[in-house]
Amino acid sequence: MRSEPAIAVDQLVKIYNATRAVDGISFALEPGSITGLLGGNGAGKTTTLAMLLGLVTPTSGSIKVLGAAMPRERYRVLHKMNFESPYVDLPHRLSVRENLKVFGRLYAVPDLADRIVSLAEQLDLTELLDRPVGKLSAGQKTRVALAKALINSPQVLLLDEPTASLDPDTADWVRGRLEQFRKEHDATVLLASHNMAEVERLCERVIIMKRGQIEDDDAPARLLIRYGRDTLEQVFLDVARGRAPAREAAQ
Repeated sequence: MRSEPAIAVDQLVKIYNATRAVDGISFALEPGSITGLLGGNGAGKTTTLAMLLGLVTPTSGSIKVLGAAMPRERYRVLHKMNFESPYVDLPHRLSVRENLKVFGRLYAVPDLADRIVSLAEQLDLTELLDRPVGKLSAGQKTRVALAKALINSPQVLLLDEPTASLDPDTADWVRGRLEQFRKEHDATVLLASHNMAEVERLCERVIIMKRGQIEDDDAPARLLIRYGRDTLEQVFLDVARGRAPAREAAQ
């Protein structure tokens, strides 16, 4: 018996004034899967994530997350979800520990003090717990943001450019922790990123958006074959520049 999708989106539309930021997209993500959401600036990725979180109300269409209709029933599932983005700052005056306590209490995390200690050990934050977030480096802030995103051991994790502006070593470290978390908790992950190598490494499926619509949706290996390319970055450029897949061009 097939399980219900962790995320199900059907004919989703979001219009801002006269702009169709998201234009009739549909997809379903299976529990425990990790999917890349690709697209250039203005493609609709961040708006899609915001609607999945229940922060933005769709103009039309439907969203279900863990069986709950969003945003109407978001109270049923928000404690099972989380979000991470380097573009969303945590309060700078609070220490790392204080920030994690705030979010842990919002999610009603049991044994919160122990959970913070455990996360700090996993994410190499132990020595930073009592330091103000505003005094941290970009890489350290990213690790704190990741700890915030994992504080409630979410079943659904939404990531918006989680390794942006990080050096290659720190970015690789973060990817490793995300892979480990997904496998250990069977979490469903949707990753919006411009880093094609990151998506190729982490994702078993890729959804490519352009001008609010889904232009392609497949496993990375099949996309490479269809477009006749060696890397996902080349596929992304083909889609962005309106080039037809190699198979279509050959017909």
